[in-house]
Amino acid sequence: MVTVAAVVVTFNRLEKLKNVIASIERQELPVARLIIIDNASTDGTDAYLASLTSELALEVVTMPRNMGGAGGFAEGMRRGYASGADHVWIMDDDCYPQPGALAALVRGFDDAVGELGADVPFACSVVEFTDGNICEMNNPVPTWDWARLLVKGQRNVMVTTCSFVSVLIPRWAIAEYGLPYSEYFIWFDDREYTLRLTRRCPGVQVLDSVVIHDMGDNRGVNFAMVDAKSVWKFAYGVRNEASYLLHHRGLLYFLEFGLRLFVSLHRGRVPLRLRAKLLRKWIQGVRFNPAISYPDHVPASATSGV
Repeated sequence: MVTVAAVVVTFNRLEKLKNVIASIERQELPVARLIIIDNASTDGTDAYLASLTSELALEVVTMPRNMGGAGGFAEGMRRGYASGADHVWIMDDDCYPQPGALAALVRGFDDAVGELGADVPFACSVVEFTDGNICEMNNPVPTWDWARLLVKGQRNVMVTTCSFVSVLIPRWAIAEYGLPYSEYFIWFDDREYTLRLTRRCPGVQVLDSVVIHDMGDNRGVNFAMVDAKSVWKFAYGVRNEASYLLHHRGLLYFLEFGLRLFVSLHRGRVPLRLRAKLLRKWIQGVRFNPAISYPDHVPASATSGV
């Protein structure tokens, strides 16, 4: 039987985290292990998790400081891999999987492997907002031949990248491609990682696997939206994307991104001091180039007794 380790990364969202845990416990296909990474929350999450009981095998990890989503997912995936599970299933602390979400992911992944071969590197869910509409921030990027599996009768769409809101990753992909860059802290970590995984074969979005993303406003993001409240997130995103494009795609991609950034900030009439901050982050990407970290080798049979 296929074993799955679920990883949830949380920071100061206790009430939403409770819903996530309950949603995972209700899965038609039970997870073999539930790993909760607490990014040094200050809202009582630590006390709640210390007293938490579950019918699932539970592992709670309290980070010494907030490592951001990127650091939390890297640690959680490392531990999920170490558990010996066949797949690691990752999500945020405001993602509520519907009861059949995991079973559909596993089934969709297996169907895709049957058609495309063993190199399929992940399967992700359809992400809905709380009102039933598509979640604007979490739409995967399709391949040019996205319907290749649909015409074969599958409920899968081929994609090149997706967000970390319900993604099933096989252990071989983690062993071969490593972990997300924990140094990214937040933003662009999911895009970089899934692009890394799809270098030789697309991933799939499984249309029968649905999760609810209980985020604030249902809208996408672009650089014209930068303001004093959000600039810290955009700063990480600019630095991370600039680093990726320069060091993994080439100078022309890096320069094009800088031009696009400049134009978007100008069109959005973003205050000059915020524009300057983000352009400095773009330049910072020249020297910022983290190395891939890999999990320690653990055989798949290690699941029992972990």
